[in-house]
Amino acid sequence: MKTKAKYKVRNWNANEAALKQRGSITFWVNEEVIDQWRNEQKTGLKGASNYYSDVAIATMATIQSLFTLPGRQAERFLGSLFTLMGIELNVPDHSTLSRRLSKLSVEIPVIPKDKAVHLVVDSTGVKVYGEGEWKVRTHGVGKRRTWRKLHLGVDEGTGEILAAVVTTNDMADCEILPDLLEQIDREIEQVSTDGGYDTFDCYDTIAGREAKAIIPPRSNAKIQFPSNRKTPPHPRDENLRSIHKIGRKQWKQESGYHRRSLAETAMFRLKSIFGGKLRRRFFDNQAALVIPSMCCA
Repeated sequence: MKTKAKYKVRNWNANEAALKQRGSITFWVNEEVIDQWRNEQKTGLKGASNYYSDVAIATMATIQSLFTLPGRQAERFLGSLFTLMGIELNVPDHSTLSRRLSKLSVEIPVIPKDKAVHLVVDSTGVKVYGEGEWKVRTHGVGKRRTWRKLHLGVDEGTGEILAAVVTTNDMADCEILPDLLEQIDREIEQVSTDGGYDTFDCYDTIAGREAKAIIPPRSNAKIQFPSNRKTPPHPRDENLRSIHKIGRKQWKQESGYHRRSLAETAMFRLKSIFGGKLRRRFFDNQAALVIPSMCCA
């Protein structure tokens, strides 16, 4: 019978210092953010142009999500920080933040990389409203519960989030894969996903990026195309043949499928920092609030 490995902490001084460091708070504002805080571009249309830039709106939205603050408290909190740091900048009010979020354009910062990436893809649910799990188990569902789905594409080598899409809960994972791959400009070597992406459209989309598709077929999957035809074998059939030859468990180990769990690690990191709930009422604002959060996670 296998026993669980036990780990003992031996470097007590370093471990205690690291635990104390987790409570340290340091705020630093880039000079470029200060210079870009005020919107200098004019629309050329009737009426006044926006006073604050997208950088200012994204900064306040990130602060609000990070500390789970209501709009007015987030406004005052950011203003207090600027006062303590001696930064003479106005802070967007909470109504301006709500109005501008739906039109906010945020790009996920990506570290340049020369070689092709191994992309791992998965999705998770982000709660919008409804009762907690304990209440539902004990007393049943009293209100309609809903959530949004966050689809992520993560670099297997670095854990960096390369692509993200927010959808409603009625969208299947396989339908969003083309949108995720479209956001990635660099070369893709391999795409690893779970069985929810086991469709020919997903295989074709991955093949269009000249990448290797590692998707576990369904338990009742069958080879669709014979091996003696003139065209190259379909990637899904190749995966099935490998599974029939060496077994599903061995195929997952040799193909690197288990690295797909790193996408779940990225989602855990995101929810641990920003929580698993959305505070906004409208979908566009909800989607725009999730993206700035990922820039810091």
